[in-house]
Amino acid sequence: MEIDLLGTAGPRGWPEPGCRCSSCTRMRAARLRVEPTRVLLDGVPPEECDRREVPGGYDLRTPRGHRVLLAAGPGARPEPAGPEPYDAVLLDLIGDPSHLGRLRRAGAVTEETRIETVHVDHRVASPAELERRLDRWIRPVSGPWRSLILGGARSGKSGEAELRVMAHPAVTYVATGIMHADDPEWRARISAHRRRRPRWWETAETIDLAGLLRDARGTVLIDGMGTWLTAVFDELGAWERPQAVTPRLDELVDAWRSTRAHVVAVGDEVGLSIVPGTASGRAFRDILGRLNQRLAAESEETALVVAGRVLDLP
Repeated sequence: MEIDLLGTAGPRGWPEPGCRCSSCTRMRAARLRVEPTRVLLDGVPPEECDRREVPGGYDLRTPRGHRVLLAAGPGARPEPAGPEPYDAVLLDLIGDPSHLGRLRRAGAVTEETRIETVHVDHRVASPAELERRLDRWIRPVSGPWRSLILGGARSGKSGEAELRVMAHPAVTYVATGIMHADDPEWRARISAHRRRRPRWWETAETIDLAGLLRDARGTVLIDGMGTWLTAVFDELGAWERPQAVTPRLDELVDAWRSTRAHVVAVGDEVGLSIVPGTASGRAFRDILGRLNQRLAAESEETALVVAGRVLDLP
């Protein structure tokens, strides 16, 4: 089908008039502007198509008989009118990329469906950042594919890892941290992660990462390698004899190398922190750093997250 995108921005365009946010000022400095969303579907505007209102938007039939799902505006999540796949969907992916994952899961979006993003605005930092995200949402890679996302504490590494797989139809979230019933701060942190994830994602709480990776299909998100290594140290009583964890590391790297899944793992970048004050702490840091190197060497993608900004590492 023919789709002419005459504009793809929100109602006030991008940059928005009078807005002083960094996204809008960056657009003005680059002399860029995206006009408000206006499209032609098989040569006619949506208003002239056979149009049926659905929650969050419109189910359209073009003059040539193509089915299109259109988001009504920024933040809208249009619901499919039926189980049949659409020829095209025009969605606010900045607002909620997981909506595309849900449409894929429901069968409304298939590999043949054309996907376009509309209602774009200053909710994303720049056109380059938008393109980086869309590359993963619109054309998700099937396995085997491995991505290692590194960062320091509160760097945004977990959010970036989740963002990369939001548009996948099925994700297994692997939580390697053990819930501490007597630690309110830890419980709050785990709860925040759960609220951020789409409700249809499956959750696996395990430290048997090697076994999971050997059997996994589809998409797997592991968060994270630091808590996994801590749990392995505890399980093996390795704080006084760190070399005891070596077979488990070898097993994990072998499973990582041979997995059939699309895997995104979160890791702690330990080289930027202070030197631990104990021998066991220094041993843990050194082992985790070497594990990061081994996983990165076997990954198609490795990235470092600093203050929420992503640096792809060649």
